[in-house]
Amino acid sequence: MAHDNHVIHSLDEQYEFTASAKSKLIIAGAIGLALVAIGAFLVHKGWNIGAWQSPHEAGHAAAGHEAAGHAAGEHHGATLLSRIIANIWLNAVYFTGIAVVGAFFVAYNYLAQSGWYVVIKRVPEAFPQFIVFTGAIILALFLIPASRHEIFHWTSEGIMTPGSANYDEIIAGKSWYLNFPFFLARLCFYFIAWYWVQNILRKNSILEDVNGGLDHYWKNFKFGIVFLVIFAVTSSTAAWDLSLSIDTHWFSTMFGWYHLASWHVSGLATMMLVILLLKDKGYLSVVNDSHIHDLGKLMFGFSVFWTYVWFSQYLLIFYANLPEETIYFRERFTGFGGRYWWPFHLNLLFNFFVPFLVLMMRRAKRTSIMLKVACASILIGHWFDFYQMHMPGIAKDQGGIGIIEWGTTLFFASAFIYSVSTQLTKANLVPQNHPFLEESLHHDI
Repeated sequence: MAHDNHVIHSLDEQYEFTASAKSKLIIAGAIGLALVAIGAFLVHKGWNIGAWQSPHEAGHAAAGHEAAGHAAGEHHGATLLSRIIANIWLNAVYFTGIAVVGAFFVAYNYLAQSGWYVVIKRVPEAFPQFIVFTGAIILALFLIPASRHEIFHWTSEGIMTPGSANYDEIIAGKSWYLNFPFFLARLCFYFIAWYWVQNILRKNSILEDVNGGLDHYWKNFKFGIVFLVIFAVTSSTAAWDLSLSIDTHWFSTMFGWYHLASWHVSGLATMMLVILLLKDKGYLSVVNDSHIHDLGKLMFGFSVFWTYVWFSQYLLIFYANLPEETIYFRERFTGFGGRYWWPFHLNLLFNFFVPFLVLMMRRAKRTSIMLKVACASILIGHWFDFYQMHMPGIAKDQGGIGIIEWGTTLFFASAFIYSVSTQLTKANLVPQNHPFLEESLHHDI
């Protein structure tokens, strides 16, 4: 068996993104947008197709939509527009994480001087380009007043002005951090910094194929450290800005780790799924069971780590029983008619129990179908994770899971697959002149 793993296949592999595949993805994206429009129309008419919403409340959403201008800035007001914006925002944040984790994975493997991952590194390298798309959407939603007020209560008019009818002393105390110019500057910094460093890592990796030598490797080693230093800070502050500040009164000192863990394991599952699908199509012939096994161990380990952080955050808040902390979980357990109870607990089922039980066995981490089940569970589960982070604070009593949610996610998934497929065509699938290539080709555990 070890002998089979050491069979050296051709290192010249070019991914072909066919016109047919492009057309299918464009059609899928268009179907996603159409589903959002159809779902919005049905909810407007008071027809319930989906879960965790009632026809009565859906009709109320339609009525609220007609008075969107009145409700846009209110803490407890929610409309059909709120639900649509919440879906766009949560998917943009979710796919931003998957994309940027590609650069994170490459960077920390450079720092560790890992050899095993070299034959799969072109897959995570193809992810980060998508942050241009999600970054543009996130910035647009923040710059447009209507959507900004729907997402962030702290941007409501007069909320930080003493004497105003909307004045909130707690939120006003956070004005040094939560203010329009500083928030916008942080958003711009996140996406520019992430894109700039990952772009350098990507260019040096491709130049290494052309020029050989060690110069490009050591440049990437140094810029990998730069990326990790930047990401060490921005992964937490981005979590505060993109997700935590939606529930402006609530806070958790563990939220940055929790958010990063969710992003990281989602990115790992996406890498695994892309690699398995490429192998199904005959690509990445040099990737053996040991490479797959190691990536599966990372998925397993960080699924457990996410659960540890999730439970630690929950336990500390439950034990302290402070109203300003417990409100977050009360809204997700019993708030808004209990509509977020199932998404909250499905999150735990898909993100811990399924991957833990599936990936615990060595054989499962070497079996394609079992890994695909684990990947699907993690990706669906962490979509629910971001759903329960964002939807209660934005859509409130108008949240649900139906055609609007399916369509928005299909649109973003299609765009992500299109972006990754395009990037995969721009370089050989195997980094031919990487100094640790031989080690990776003979990797065996």
